[in-house]
Amino acid sequence: MFRRLLVCLFTLASIAGAAEDPVQWTLAFDAKAAPPGSHVLAKFTGTIRPHWHVYSLTTPPGGPNPTTAGIAANPAVAGFKIYQSKPVRKLDPSFGIDTETFSEQYVLLFDIELKKDATAGPADITANVRYQTCNDTICLPPKRKSAVAAIAIDPSATTAAISIPAGYTLVPTAQPVAPSTASVAPASAAPAQPASGDFGFFLLTAFAAGLAAIFTPCVFPMIPFTVSYFLNRQTGNKRDGVLQAVVFCLGIIVLFTGLGVLVKTIAGPFGVVQLGNSPWVNSFIAAVFIVFGLSLLGAYELTLPSGLLTKMNQASEGGGYLATLLMGLTFTLTSFACIGPIVGPLLVASVQTSGLEPVFGMATFATGLAAPFFVLALFPSFLHKLPKSGGWLMRVKVVLGFVVLAISIKYLSSADQILQTDFISREMFLAAWVVLFALPGLYLLGFLRLEGIKPEDHLGVGRMLIASVFLIFSISLLPGLFGASLGNVEAFIPVQAKGVALLGGGGEPSAGPVWMKNQYREALAKARAENKLVFINFTGYACTNCHWMKANMFPRPEVAGLLKDFVLVDLYTDGTDTESEQNQQL
Repeated sequence: MFRRLLVCLFTLASIAGAAEDPVQWTLAFDAKAAPPGSHVLAKFTGTIRPHWHVYSLTTPPGGPNPTTAGIAANPAVAGFKIYQSKPVRKLDPSFGIDTETFSEQYVLLFDIELKKDATAGPADITANVRYQTCNDTICLPPKRKSAVAAIAIDPSATTAAISIPAGYTLVPTAQPVAPSTASVAPASAAPAQPASGDFGFFLLTAFAAGLAAIFTPCVFPMIPFTVSYFLNRQTGNKRDGVLQAVVFCLGIIVLFTGLGVLVKTIAGPFGVVQLGNSPWVNSFIAAVFIVFGLSLLGAYELTLPSGLLTKMNQASEGGGYLATLLMGLTFTLTSFACIGPIVGPLLVASVQTSGLEPVFGMATFATGLAAPFFVLALFPSFLHKLPKSGGWLMRVKVVLGFVVLAISIKYLSSADQILQTDFISREMFLAAWVVLFALPGLYLLGFLRLEGIKPEDHLGVGRMLIASVFLIFSISLLPGLFGASLGNVEAFIPVQAKGVALLGGGGEPSAGPVWMKNQYREALAKARAENKLVFINFTGYACTNCHWMKANMFPRPEVAGLLKDFVLVDLYTDGTDTESEQNQQL
């Protein structure tokens, strides 16, 4: 994975010097004239400069860009086939896979079928190609080229048989050229699809979050009452009760899915990413989380307007499936004080993408939240096996309050970094997290007197172990206050202040590579003076993945050893300054 990333960054680094083009393409027909409805052979030749190579049409996916080629839409062309000679196949250590390459010359043969009703006269046929060239040190960005050759369409011309030279094989292509099609890619080079692994993990997380929301004081006590309502209706049987449960669950799913649709509609297809990087959105989310967190800790109670809930309740008491659907909507609204802190981070995570994650994420979360109601309606005997409501629910609420406050610090810090106000330093952030993650541990052990734990309550093994997890995590953050690297946690905390080196494993400052910041032109000038390439790291102040890479990937010995041969520059793209706007355009 890293090798692919490294080679992609090598490609970016070479853009400044990529004006050269190592491949020149020409197109020629083997005949000067051909009658309508016949086949003609065209030779599409790429002449490659020494020490460079081009990847074949059949290069396996997962590595460099395979070549794609085709004949542009033309009123005289009915279709075509592509033939390719045998490429050189070998393991490419940069990509870690076998690649297929051509050096010196790359020849493609087009068997072009002319339309039977093609108009007589000269026809200009255009061949298109998209290819990537590399040598032993760099890869240039993919280029698109075209070459044109003329052939006379003459009904009196002699039809010549197509002869494909030995060593050439047919490359499967898509359907014949459509009027709007400029080129056709080989079937072996499948179009890139969105990575399903990350999306699947996101949906699994959303579903797990929905299940976790069941164990909150606003939801768990409602389970027996709600399921009993389904099963004990005077006019219904068990089948009717199950259908009522389905409709109730649909009410929950409809509300949360509608929330995702609303976010997606307001933000637009590209605005969701900008929302995730907006300092004002991050500040608003932090404020909302602080309000939720203090409410969960018992500072006050968040409730929706009583008039709205009264009307919803009256509507849901009318009977029938519509009333049950409204009951599901009412249940969701009344429980939002506890569910909100779980929905918030999930919705924010989905907002930072450009796909349909806000919609699918909310639908999946709602499915996880509604699933227990449906299962218990099918198997009501399980109701007797549920733990009794009690102090443990209040303890969940208090602990969740501390965690929500800690998350709010993360969003405040993101806004601070994007605005470059430097109000929240790395040390201040870590100090806040040390305290906020230690407090729930002390609370669960009984040292902190809040709702949910009485002096005479017995300290069980489960409560003690959960408290230990919070305290262990809190203590593990302490070395970061003194400049030590915190590994994966570095992705979520502010970057180290300029001029302060992170401590290595032995307690000594790590002599990492020196990165220039937002100095693209200066980096190019320095690279020319030192005869080096430029390694561009497009990054962000609030980008967790970028922070993780900088703290955990770039310092690795095998990576740092490669980076020392480059002029290194960080280009931030999510700030509010002019430099960030220029970097976005770049």
